Amino acid sequence: MLDNLNMWEIGGLLLLALLIFGDRLPAVINDGLRMVRNLRNMARNATSDLSKELGTDIQLEDLHPKAFIRKHLLSEEDEQAIRKPLQGVYDNLRADVTGVHNELKDVANAADLRSSGSRPATATGGAPAPAPRVSYDDAT
Repeated sequence: MLDNLNMWEIGGLLLLALLIFGDRLPAVINDGLRMVRNLRNMARNATSDLSKELGTDIQLEDLHPKAFIRKHLLSEEDEQAIRKPLQGVYDNLRADVTGVHNELKDVANAADLRSSGSRPATATGGAPAPAPRVSYDDAT
């Protein structure tokens, strides 16, 4: 949650919280933690009640509609039948992405060699051919 904040921003937020709440800051933090704990307990109780009503074991992650349908309404054969038409598209897309990734690695390696000053040897002994320019217009 706080992955995109650096130390200065976190310190600024803490200072701002201290200025706003003053001496009540520990009580406010305690109230916030108590609220989160109560929300977790409510979610846990709701899932256990739902599990009892449906007669099956349901986890909180299972309440996502796609996961619920996949786990409780579809059999393995049904799921495979749904996935089969799209598997070829997925395989083609994966091969294309892997090819583009390899090409970009080759271009980056060539750029690193050029920037370091050493040139790769060519079969003709002349200067190496320039790397192809990649633009988004070429991809369409």
